[in-house]
Amino acid sequence: MTILVFGQSGQLARELARAREVLCLDRAGADLSDPAGCRAAIRAQRPAAVINAAAYTAVDRAEAEAALATTINADAPGAMAAECAGLGIPFLSISSDYVFDGTGQVPWKPGDAPAPLGAYGRSKLAGEKAIAQAGGAWAVLRTSWVVSAHGSNFLKTMLRLGTGQGGLRIVADQIGGPTPARDLAAACLTVVRGLQADPRKAGIYHFAGAPDVSWADFARVIFEAAGIDCRVEDIPTAQYPTPAARPLNSRLDCTALAATFGISRPDWRKGMNEILGDLGVTT
Repeated sequence: MTILVFGQSGQLARELARAREVLCLDRAGADLSDPAGCRAAIRAQRPAAVINAAAYTAVDRAEAEAALATTINADAPGAMAAECAGLGIPFLSISSDYVFDGTGQVPWKPGDAPAPLGAYGRSKLAGEKAIAQAGGAWAVLRTSWVVSAHGSNFLKTMLRLGTGQGGLRIVADQIGGPTPARDLAAACLTVVRGLQADPRKAGIYHFAGAPDVSWADFARVIFEAAGIDCRVEDIPTAQYPTPAARPLNSRLDCTALAATFGISRPDWRKGMNEILGDLGVTT
């Protein structure tokens, strides 16, 4: 079973590439700003399944580049999904907690009404709708706070900023589930295999690490595990303004994924320790 993955250098794509049956396409092989080209790449490869692990993820810049974000996050996945539906093969794409407005304290369920706060969230929601409209054996996997030894992410930023610093001021009123990219990759592969066996499992699902935590408390755990002496001062989101609004409640209810595909929420603390090991940080 050859699984074609859009994306090569991102956190998720690099973890998916560990699987023998995976073929990753870089931008030269398929540019997500060219949806028609993405369809052509699928036709050329004739895979058994497709995973879209590429995306426009510059949340703040998306406010000024909404059209580009929509092309990459909505038009391209919609085109991929349509091609896969026509070929009768499973298609999975990654979405985000940013499709919700972040109100309340209850974990978001897949069927809850989306209400994105900014351009990035709107582009991801548009992608979800385009994928669902294409039909076939499709899945959208919403996730949050992805971390790995690759690229840029919160864990690596804390390791860099915390070293040699007496203290950092970190947002404490945004709550979510950090998600190790390696666990996310494993979940993606399980879902596409499940869709191949039973296309009736198509739909939107949630996947995030457990337990839920604030950014500030996440940083404290990182510093303790990495042996970094850095004090964390809790601050509200209002004291850390950004061009794009962040959801305060990024908790995701992942019970549907567990019930349908047998995938449980991973302990992000275990994944964090693996990442630190990959980075050569003694825990």
